[in-house]
Amino acid sequence: MAFEELKAQIGLLLGEMNEQPEDLHELYLQIHQELNQMRATGMALPADLLALEARLLEEFPEPPPPKA
Repeated sequence: MAFEELKAQIGLLLGEMNEQPEDLHELYLQIHQELNQMRATGMALPADLLALEARLLEEFPEPPPPKA
């Protein structure tokens, strides 16, 4: 996926977050997924989105990985 497409999708997600704050956890998961795709391709990550991801992670901590 092209960088501009990812930026556009993240922009849409942020717009939805402002309109539907009751759905923050789902939006956090989507933002996290998009940022992970950017990480996987080696793209530079916008500092403001990383800060948002960190703030949302404080609100929605990830469960520990399952034990094998």
